[in-house]
Amino acid sequence: MSLLAAATLMLGACTGMRPAADVPIAARVAALAPTDALLLGEQHDAADHHRIERETVQALVDSGKLAALALEMADDGTSTATLPASATEAQVRTALGWQEKGWPWENYGPAIMVAVRAGVPVLGANLPRSHMKDAMADVSLDVQLSEKARAQQEEAVRSGHCDLLPAAQIGPMTRIQIARDRSMAQVVVKARQPGKTVLLISGNAHALRTLGVPQHMPTDVKVVSVQMLASATVPLRAAPEYDAIWQTAPLPAKDYCATLRSK
Repeated sequence: MSLLAAATLMLGACTGMRPAADVPIAARVAALAPTDALLLGEQHDAADHHRIERETVQALVDSGKLAALALEMADDGTSTATLPASATEAQVRTALGWQEKGWPWENYGPAIMVAVRAGVPVLGANLPRSHMKDAMADVSLDVQLSEKARAQQEEAVRSGHCDLLPAAQIGPMTRIQIARDRSMAQVVVKARQPGKTVLLISGNAHALRTLGVPQHMPTDVKVVSVQMLASATVPLRAAPEYDAIWQTAPLPAKDYCATLRSK
């Protein structure tokens, strides 16, 4: 890569611009360094995003910079840290308490196994389901975000549940979302190492700088948030929601709420 191209990529990463589609993932990752935490936000059903996740893990492994791989897709408290680099996929899935129904292994296994083979721990980061009832009743979570951000999070919960939640459930469900973001942040912070990067793979909403995991990070932790966007266009945003946008091919239009509304 030429110096001019590298400089252009670095500018794009720092300003939230999207790099050209032909820029290798390894170069994109290098342009975002150094950072204590790299948050990679996906659209869960986008195959391109899972490929990028694997390539991002590989790039950080190849550079010797991957401190840990943290996942929304596994619960806090699960880890591959005690497994050898030669562990089987079945052993890894057991260690992470993998839930195939929600998270198809074929999507996430390739990225996870790159880390395992490199001897890098893979960490569950999501709030365990057993803690969700307590989170729903935890009023201290109401002040974890600013009033404006909390209102935006409530709206995201409402629309994310297809406007089908009773009004009385919006607050408790918002607390769960906030608790999940806080859990992921805490896992990332515990795993950080000087001079290395903890990679968190999550849905796009959790990677939002204005609402998600970055809101729960200490100020001395450098965080870079990337949105992977399966879209033909990139919307203009008034707020710095992500540090960079990696655009991928659009997916066919799908009404995710249709099934819920038909029940």
